[in-house]
Amino acid sequence: MPDTKRTTSGVLGGLAGLVGLSAVAGVLITATVTPAIAVSGYAASSAITMFDNLPSALDIEKLMLPSTLIYTNPDNGEEVEFATFYDQNRSPVDFDQVAPVMYDAILSSEDPRYYQHGGVDLIGTTRAMLSNLRGGGETQGGSSISQQYVKNILVQKCESNAEAEARSQLTDEAEKAAEASGEDVVQPTGDEVVARRDQVLAQCWTDATTAAGSEGIQRKLQEMRYAIALEQKYSKNDILLGYLNIANFGGQTYGIDAAAQYYFGVPASDVSIAQAATLAGMVQNPNTYRIDKPEGSISNSDGSVMYNKAPDGLIDDINTSMFGPLQALVDDGTITQEQFVAAADGYSATKGRQLYVLSRLLGDGKINQEQYVAAVIEPITPNVQAPKTGCEPAGGAAYFCQYVKNTVLSDKAFGETQEDRNRTLQRGGLKIYITMDPRLQINAEAAMSQIVPTSIEGWTGAETGRLGSATASIDNTTGRVLSIAQNTKFSENANLASDPNYSSLVYAGNSVTGKSGGFNVGSTFKLFTLIAWLEAGHSVNESLNGVNRVFPKMTNSCTGDWTNTAKDKIGNFGGVGGFVGTPMRFTSTSLNSGYLAMAEKLDLCDIAKVAAKMGVTRGDGSPIEMKYANNVIGDDNISPIAMAGAYGTVANNGVYCQPKVIDRVVDPEGVELPIPERTCTQVIDPKVAAAAALALQGVMNGGTGSGGNPGNAPMLGKTGTHEAIQSWLVESSTHVATAAWVGNSTGKGDIFRRSANGYQLSNMRYALARQTQSLANALYPAGPFSTDFGDLTRQVLADLPNVVGMPVDQAQKTLEEAGFQVTVGAPVDSTEGAGIVAAQDPGAGKAPGGSMITISPSNGEGLAVPDVAGSSLDKAKSDLRAAGFGRAGNGTCTVDATLEGNETKATGTDPAAGTVTNRNTQVSVNYTARECR
Repeated sequence: MPDTKRTTSGVLGGLAGLVGLSAVAGVLITATVTPAIAVSGYAASSAITMFDNLPSALDIEKLMLPSTLIYTNPDNGEEVEFATFYDQNRSPVDFDQVAPVMYDAILSSEDPRYYQHGGVDLIGTTRAMLSNLRGGGETQGGSSISQQYVKNILVQKCESNAEAEARSQLTDEAEKAAEASGEDVVQPTGDEVVARRDQVLAQCWTDATTAAGSEGIQRKLQEMRYAIALEQKYSKNDILLGYLNIANFGGQTYGIDAAAQYYFGVPASDVSIAQAATLAGMVQNPNTYRIDKPEGSISNSDGSVMYNKAPDGLIDDINTSMFGPLQALVDDGTITQEQFVAAADGYSATKGRQLYVLSRLLGDGKINQEQYVAAVIEPITPNVQAPKTGCEPAGGAAYFCQYVKNTVLSDKAFGETQEDRNRTLQRGGLKIYITMDPRLQINAEAAMSQIVPTSIEGWTGAETGRLGSATASIDNTTGRVLSIAQNTKFSENANLASDPNYSSLVYAGNSVTGKSGGFNVGSTFKLFTLIAWLEAGHSVNESLNGVNRVFPKMTNSCTGDWTNTAKDKIGNFGGVGGFVGTPMRFTSTSLNSGYLAMAEKLDLCDIAKVAAKMGVTRGDGSPIEMKYANNVIGDDNISPIAMAGAYGTVANNGVYCQPKVIDRVVDPEGVELPIPERTCTQVIDPKVAAAAALALQGVMNGGTGSGGNPGNAPMLGKTGTHEAIQSWLVESSTHVATAAWVGNSTGKGDIFRRSANGYQLSNMRYALARQTQSLANALYPAGPFSTDFGDLTRQVLADLPNVVGMPVDQAQKTLEEAGFQVTVGAPVDSTEGAGIVAAQDPGAGKAPGGSMITISPSNGEGLAVPDVAGSSLDKAKSDLRAAGFGRAGNGTCTVDATLEGNETKATGTDPAAGTVTNRNTQVSVNYTARECR
């Protein structure tokens, strides 16, 4: 068998007896450390050859480091750590950032000959190996600092792959189960992976520290081989510091600085003798000696609880052997019995371990007797400073934090797979600089806290709901998200999922960034129809029939036309009947039927395309489709941040900046890394944006959104409600846009019938938006909106049809459908039958769209005056009477000398011939005669 294939157990199996085994162990150490020593014997030489053939190259992976979110205080440029994420809480330090007494404590207790050996302490290792051989149980210590460093490197390497290993194990088991049962493979759930990962992590430590018998010796030999190789590559100080930076100090606390900060609230450079001895004592069995869980954090092998802190009244039952040094001081009179009790009645197991370390420090001359006594009698007094991990410690800003976290875990800039991204966040040691403006964030949180409660009980109505609210503000010019506020308290505790006061969802985000699906946006969605209207060349001053009615059909070239086969009529808010008007007025009053009239003249597919290019999708990430007429008035679920970005696009002259929450990312070496790609793009023609902004300003200046106008900058915006379930106000200056939503996060509670904090729930949006945007306007100065509208605000002349001769109702409908307003005047004399339009003003031709047209019906009493000129006076009057004018009489007489005798001749009538007048009108016949009388 080649040497490289020989196992430790195989070599040892050929040795005669335990004496030979222990001798070989010593020979192996000696041979590697001091190869000049002669070695004889077949077993020894074989073992040496095998030992030399063990792998010696050990890659030291990067330490698992916490990643930190950092925001910059705009007032002073100070960088503030906002939140941390880690698997291992660690803050690596340089050699001179550790107190000398800490090095003394760890070396005196763990490896007093560290600076004399070449990686393996021959004396300590031989003693431990002989003890193992005699006992036949688990291997004992004797490891040098270099060997312990190796062990920790191997443990970390194992731990770094724990999740992948857990998933692999579960997948293998599922495939075997499926093969045995003939059923489909059931993929492991996230909870199953987490549970198995924890088992793998525990096994990492077990495999590295507690292997028994020949396997334990093989592990020890490999550990020694690596240690010797390390010492040939790195300095003693580098190895010692590397060990202190990687070592576990209980739970998720790793590295000496994090341990000092966590347990005592001081950096590693400032630990006292007593604190250093406590920390050095922990490394032997961190979770046994940790001092943050005194009431029994560790179980004994028999299942009983191991109390680190002695329970009251049991001080006399403590194993006094661990307090030998303390008892000795009592015996020689150095300290009193009371001091003994005070020192011992604390973290008992750890105190005993600390006493051992202190005695080694004294024995090595690293501390004097006075320092020793002072440390011995000092009770262990933790000052636990629990690190802020995750988003919950961020308080009201936790939802901003969670949005960033979700961004990191979903974007391939941080790793190709979900596992890679988790690893990056929890272990990558990144500094992630976020876009949050703390001034706006605090203001938004305060507004939310004052206005919207975390929950509300007893909804009025048949169905219940869960109250939700969110605001989000975005810098239009960059896409930087400046603040996110939410009414609920943040928690990822699954036990609180049913409590309406708590949520882990970020309502401002979508299914990726917030794990939320968005909410029905109501009339705020009309923005996209307005943009499509203008892009089609229409004017905001073009008149349409906005009367509430049945819309039979709308065109959609992408998904197929919508046809109203049921003849449904979509209502207006408050039951308003609607009116003929312009998009300017429809927008200001938020008239549904007006916008449906606009959409009727457009392609619904174009509206969907507008939404897409302005960054809007449904909350689940799927595209807006516009399959139905009610999509025009906003029944799709969309996130508040998406809506803020869309309105910000209009305010930013048509430039859409994708929302972003990360400014830059720096790795532990200070190298800037790629961040999620976000761009600013001109998606709307500036003239279209200017005309849309003009209409949307009407909403904020006297329209439905005026209650949310902060009044300290020009504002555009739009309100929206969806049934009695959701309410919105999205508003923007030229610099910052804010979306405010209040409604049901789940369910259908009626927001119009309940109040809280002095506000009707449906009206909270106004106060939220106003208070949030007011400070944004103060801190981010805004200017006037563009007035370069092109011809998109032109007065549009429409074709005015001729309705004379039509019945009044038909004439009114014809004019309204043509986009005009109609008023019916008093009946007039006409030859038309009663109820038939006899006149219209103005007459047919061209007129401003939406202008008022007066129609006058016939009273049925009108007659046309016949032409009686040339007839005699009597004949003329007779003809008039015959025509229906009973009141025919003599008019003006004019002398005509050419006439003979009593001859007369009619020259005309008053009213004139052809005039339509009432039959009871006096008609006078004008005539000539030889002699007028």
